[in-house]
Amino acid sequence: MNIIKNAENDKLTIAVVGRLDSNTAPQLEAELKQSIEETKSLVFDFTKLDYVSSAGLRVILAAQKQMNKQGSMVITNVKPTIMEVFEITGFADILTIE
Repeated sequence: MNIIKNAENDKLTIAVVGRLDSNTAPQLEAELKQSIEETKSLVFDFTKLDYVSSAGLRVILAAQKQMNKQGSMVITNVKPTIMEVFEITGFADILTIE
């Protein structure tokens, strides 16, 4: 997995490339802890996210909870296979997906 960050003022865009699973979720979690403290708007770009496991979902949910306290979070460019995971798990109902 690769993480591509773009910070502009209080907006942070994170593009996740590859697989977000039990091996790579800690990497994203560490990046978020380091980066979102001053962020008011967090955007996940999942254009190149190929797979998400329960470990990845946990990191996404933790980010959503944090951003509920300090701003907003949006997920963009979700592939149909990832969207299906969000729908089956109920995440589609609690995340803002564009």
